[in-house]
Amino acid sequence: MRVVAFNGSPRPDGNTSRLIHYVFEPLEKAGISCELVNLAGKVSKGCTACLHCRQTLTRSCVIKDDIINECIEKMVEADGILIGSPTYFANVTAETKALIDRVGYVCRGSGHLLRRKVGAAVVSVRRAGSITTFNGINDFFLINEMIIPGSSYWNLGVGGGEGEVDQDKEGIATMTRLGENMAWLLGKIE
Repeated sequence: MRVVAFNGSPRPDGNTSRLIHYVFEPLEKAGISCELVNLAGKVSKGCTACLHCRQTLTRSCVIKDDIINECIEKMVEADGILIGSPTYFANVTAETKALIDRVGYVCRGSGHLLRRKVGAAVVSVRRAGSITTFNGINDFFLINEMIIPGSSYWNLGVGGGEGEVDQDKEGIATMTRLGENMAWLLGKIE
């Protein structure tokens, strides 16, 4: 079993990455391989609506100068997918939005490549707007016919400065429970 996580933060080692690692701990304890992919500085632009992926059905985006095609392949190969984003102006980062739009368009147009995979959002927030971010990521999972495990609270951690989420005991507990529930679910659908 394999889980791949995408960190949509421009800070590769910031709060979002830290939260993802809290989810990884119970997954790895359950014997599930985990990989973190940082999008920082590796995404050139969002979807251009050129329809190339729908016409060629090559499971790839026509934009080749960034990491998105590699992300598509990693998602297709994985059993579970985490997408993490900090909350920027009550929504996902531009990197996360580009990932969602381009991967979603390619995968849906190529035969629903993510159908029945397990997906979960991981959100860091300084104060407010996190539920919009959480819902935006989950909407990607739902429209791709994926299965979303729950946790003991919405999957978010609170912290402004780098590393401050490590002080959010409830956020850490939420991420840990998410990892446990994701591992359980992956075991059931294996």
